[in-house]
Amino acid sequence: MKKTALFWEKSGDDIKCLLCPNYCLIPPGKTSRCRSRFNDNNTLYTDNYGSTISLSLDPMRKKPLYHFHPNDYILSLGANSCNLLCSFCQNYSSSQEKCNTVYISPDDLLIYCQKKNILHVAFTYTEPFTWFEYIYEAATLLTANNISAVLVTNGFVNPEPLKMILPFISALNIDLKAFSEKFYTEICGGHFEPVLETIRTAQAKTHIEITYLMIETLNDDLNELHEMFSFIKNLNPNIPLHISRYFPRYKMKIKETDKEKMYQVAEIAKTYLNFVYLGNI
Repeated sequence: MKKTALFWEKSGDDIKCLLCPNYCLIPPGKTSRCRSRFNDNNTLYTDNYGSTISLSLDPMRKKPLYHFHPNDYILSLGANSCNLLCSFCQNYSSSQEKCNTVYISPDDLLIYCQKKNILHVAFTYTEPFTWFEYIYEAATLLTANNISAVLVTNGFVNPEPLKMILPFISALNIDLKAFSEKFYTEICGGHFEPVLETIRTAQAKTHIEITYLMIETLNDDLNELHEMFSFIKNLNPNIPLHISRYFPRYKMKIKETDKEKMYQVAEIAKTYLNFVYLGNI
């Protein structure tokens, strides 16, 4: 469904997207890097509004969210787009490649939740912020009807859209992929500091948990990890941290993360943080 996008400005014949720190400069007839926004006659539109790759009822802990209604189930859905280019992407067939979708309007989503007595909805699987207009309208509607909205996100978004949507978001799980600009630019095609800013802003407004996918030789430097754990502790030592095991996927062929190394890193994290969990073990 074509819908006028938010957060953009004209730049000559092009349009500059202001949704995320990629700041895509989009010529007429072309799309953004995330494939979710296009320049049609000097107006920016979304072409993924309500276009859903999957609809599934999951345990809350699968998000993973361990400190937000952990024994409940949550309805999960996602868009066919992402604003990062992670070479290790676990969901690359839906985040990096075109796939089939089905349209679900915010009203239909609410009706479905009410029929099935669903109390929580997660926008997940790929990058929810590339679905901003849809999620904003859906989350507003869900929240007004006592259904919580959750984001599972890479956190790579600009401050203005983040602040606009946070009042309607009950919880976030934010991927902190590494604690270095080098990793973000070379492995993910993004930047490090905007993700930290998202974590700072979100934790002050709502419930957050953080996931760190541990990849040996790339983001497991102990000095950097001490910095990561210290950063989280200084915000709030009660923020749950999920250290997740990497497996070879997409373009990355590095072997799966050694379990013993993960146990060691978790013990270090526990000297900073009160809630540390291991995932994909």
